[in-house]
Amino acid sequence: MTSDTYRQRIRQPSLWDKVVSAEAAASLIQDGMTVGMSGFTRAGEAKAVPMALVQRARTEPLKITLITGASLGNDLDKQMAEAHLLSRRIPFQSDPALRRAINAGEVMFIDQHLSETVEQLRTRQIGPVDIAVIEAVAITEQGGIIPTTSVGNSASFAILAPKVIVEINLSQPTLLEGLHDIYIPTQRPVRHPIPIVAPENRIGLPFIPIDPAKIAAIVITTKLDSSSTVLPPDPETAAIAGHLTELLKHEVAVGRLTDTLQPLQAGIGTIANAVMHGLIDSPFHSLTMYSEVLQDSTFDLFDAGKLDFASGSSITLSQAKYQAVLPDFARYKPKLVLRPQEISNHPEIIRRLGIIAVNTALEFDLYGNINSTHVGGTHMMNGIGGSGDFARNAYLSVFVTKSVAKGGAISSVVPMVSHVDHTEHDVDIVVTEQGLADLRGLAPRERARLVIANCAHPDYRDMLTDYVERALARGGQTPHIIEEALSWHAALRETGSMRR
Repeated sequence: MTSDTYRQRIRQPSLWDKVVSAEAAASLIQDGMTVGMSGFTRAGEAKAVPMALVQRARTEPLKITLITGASLGNDLDKQMAEAHLLSRRIPFQSDPALRRAINAGEVMFIDQHLSETVEQLRTRQIGPVDIAVIEAVAITEQGGIIPTTSVGNSASFAILAPKVIVEINLSQPTLLEGLHDIYIPTQRPVRHPIPIVAPENRIGLPFIPIDPAKIAAIVITTKLDSSSTVLPPDPETAAIAGHLTELLKHEVAVGRLTDTLQPLQAGIGTIANAVMHGLIDSPFHSLTMYSEVLQDSTFDLFDAGKLDFASGSSITLSQAKYQAVLPDFARYKPKLVLRPQEISNHPEIIRRLGIIAVNTALEFDLYGNINSTHVGGTHMMNGIGGSGDFARNAYLSVFVTKSVAKGGAISSVVPMVSHVDHTEHDVDIVVTEQGLADLRGLAPRERARLVIANCAHPDYRDMLTDYVERALARGGQTPHIIEEALSWHAALRETGSMRR
């Protein structure tokens, strides 16, 4: 690789002599440091320096606290976990190997609302970040960092850290420049309102503004983002989408919404992506999106002429969708913006815009409490992500899941959730392929009967009905048989099935 290949991307000549190998850059990171790395749901992560750290950790004592935006791609979390590089991980992950290390107690995992991490760093409640590692398309003439396919927490990492390592990824197209809107909230106690009143508003800079003297090393890379693992819609997810579409039609019919709805948010994953995809065949039009991760369904909605604009913090696509979108990115770019995750997930903006939020549950109970994170109440799956940011502040808070899992051995509708991420107070609608329960304006006793009738799988309805009837006999605002409330989870652990 000649220097001319990358010098046009490093527009401040004084930085050219900062270009080093990934190993040399990684040597700046010492045992015990807190490292802030770019990356948000398999998009825009630093790729070379983490692997150089993995190689070091295999031959010398090296432990770091790693803070990112969300999960990383290219098996980086896996490699770091297996090299025993991580002592602490914040705020989200989705890798099976790292998950095992977390559940074994090897890695201390702090599961945070995605809007809160840099707020705590900025106010020194956690941290500080010793060094930031940020993937970029280019560095401006003033030393500003232009991110790639995600912003996440990268802006605040680079601003707060005393040293910054920049990975210039030559495989990321320069057309990404101008896509980003970097805005950092002002300091308390006189913090100004964040002036976003529509998803398409731009309020910041197209680059991360830092003093270029903080750039300690630049690494040149060419590795692509990982493709998403989102699966296409299946009959169950299509049914979930259909139930939600019918609800939204009803909201329009009674005058609570119009055919353009409110700005949409969808959590990451197959089910939420399929629900958004289902809007293609709906009567709704001129839609907007104010979300975290822009997935395949975002671009499917663009192509169908249904979606006018989408704001997010990252773009994470399947391999086929990447191959279709990137060569044609100039057509999509005017309809897109990527923001820091503290802005994409900010409660102030979510409440102001009136978001329709669709997120995924592992399980929900008879009263509308949601478990999004813990299998069996104890073992971490991925993390709460941004679902809490949106659920508590949305105009309409929707949680979706299939009614059963593991071939029917697990009911996703249970008497009491084994771990609570979203309380009944923050949940408006629950949906499975069986049907939809609109919980708005209902007391707990009313909710229970509706959830069983509309959402539970037929194999479990009689069990749930029996539980509720006996619980009602004991009385209470929220009736439960405390000694039996988690018996389904105990049976699953002991026998491999909730069926009795």
